[in-house]
Amino acid sequence: MTELRRDLTLIHGIAIVVGITIGTGVFLKSAPMAQAVGSPLIVMAAWAVAGLVATLGALCFAELGTLLPRAGGEYIYMRAAYGDLPGFLYVCMSFIIGAASLAAYGAAFAIFLSDIVALPAPWIERELEIFGQPLLWQFGLRQFIGIAVIAIFTGVNLAGVAFGGRVQTFLTSLKVVALLGLIGGVFLFAGGNGAEAAATGAAAFTPPAPALTASLFGFAMLSALWAYSGWQYLPMAAAEVRDPARNVPRAVIGGGLLVVALYLLANGAYFHALPFDAVLSSSSTAYPGAPAVGARAAGTFLGPDALSIAAIIFLISTVGSLNGVLLTRARVPYAAARDGLFFRRFARLSPGASVPAASVLLHGVLAALLAASGTFDQLTNLATLIFVLFWALSGIALMVLRQKLADSPRPFRVPLYPLVPFAFVLIMAGVLISAIIESPAEAGAAFGLLALGLPLYPYFRRRDKDSKP
Repeated sequence: MTELRRDLTLIHGIAIVVGITIGTGVFLKSAPMAQAVGSPLIVMAAWAVAGLVATLGALCFAELGTLLPRAGGEYIYMRAAYGDLPGFLYVCMSFIIGAASLAAYGAAFAIFLSDIVALPAPWIERELEIFGQPLLWQFGLRQFIGIAVIAIFTGVNLAGVAFGGRVQTFLTSLKVVALLGLIGGVFLFAGGNGAEAAATGAAAFTPPAPALTASLFGFAMLSALWAYSGWQYLPMAAAEVRDPARNVPRAVIGGGLLVVALYLLANGAYFHALPFDAVLSSSSTAYPGAPAVGARAAGTFLGPDALSIAAIIFLISTVGSLNGVLLTRARVPYAAARDGLFFRRFARLSPGASVPAASVLLHGVLAALLAASGTFDQLTNLATLIFVLFWALSGIALMVLRQKLADSPRPFRVPLYPLVPFAFVLIMAGVLISAIIESPAEAGAAFGLLALGLPLYPYFRRRDKDSKP
């Protein structure tokens, strides 16, 4: 069997967009952003600008998803706009993006679980240097837990897309209610900021603010864009959405705008309840043993039990994103295999469940390997760098396809064309340059992995030609 079933409804689609997007970033990323820019106002500005950028991207992907409503998402757009080679390279990178994202969610799951149950010190620890940047590699129970949760949801997604969609809807409902509860609790019951450092376990100091530069602001946006990433996933599963011409743009745009509003409210709540140094010294690569900023905010109105209650909320949020990413990412190599640009086995669907089982399994295995090798911030920076590169290329693809497929039906058209895609591409280019300057290790890894796909392309092109009569 090679044809996907249209089992995803509009509700499932919104749940995928919102459920993937609201994952870990809103509870963790404000800390590294604060460390980068040194001001609550500028952190909020980075969240707001990133939200605007995410909305521009959602508009672009809504048009692309209805123009080419097939499984594969950005792979389909790359190939239609630029040809087989860019499409193939995207497939290779999609494995890395998907695996790094899944691994990051696994790492975040262990971070949140450690707020409920004390986890022992790492079993193995090594200091490494990559592209001149010092990195600390650790392996212990935290990494093992991350691998285990990836394995569990790999099994969930092998059971079928309808089952995965129902799981996603349930988890998304729980996390939205929980996030609203956190926001409401802080604004209604927490005191103003500046008095809760001792109660939340934050360090009682105010570090010197770094000199703000365009590259630092762009790097802070990179962190926020990880938290906003999610609107691009539904088009990857467009072949399984009922009435995609109507439901894809509704889910992508509506879900994206809901997330922007919730994120701005959540970060406003953090800075309302906590002193800035409490936000800055929350869980991050710089403070690996600290509670998440969301947990510290919850502590201002829930008291001593806040860490455990908040951690349960964050665990639900994390597994919801992990499930959604695996559900959608697995469709990219399936689409490429059907076009002869990947191994034929990946074009087959499992009997009964009708899912690309080989792709689901390979994503799970790669994610487990990455979960054993990086921290949450390192994994998310790697994934977001690749996101940003292909988001920019997708924005350009929208403009290219307006010319190449001028007569094709477009149930949804980007408003204010070409200003919207042009602004989106320009901002993505700026964020990419900032990330290369501020995070050279992850940038080097991202572009190195991209280059690794090049030697494989001639093999698939030759095999595809040989298979044709």
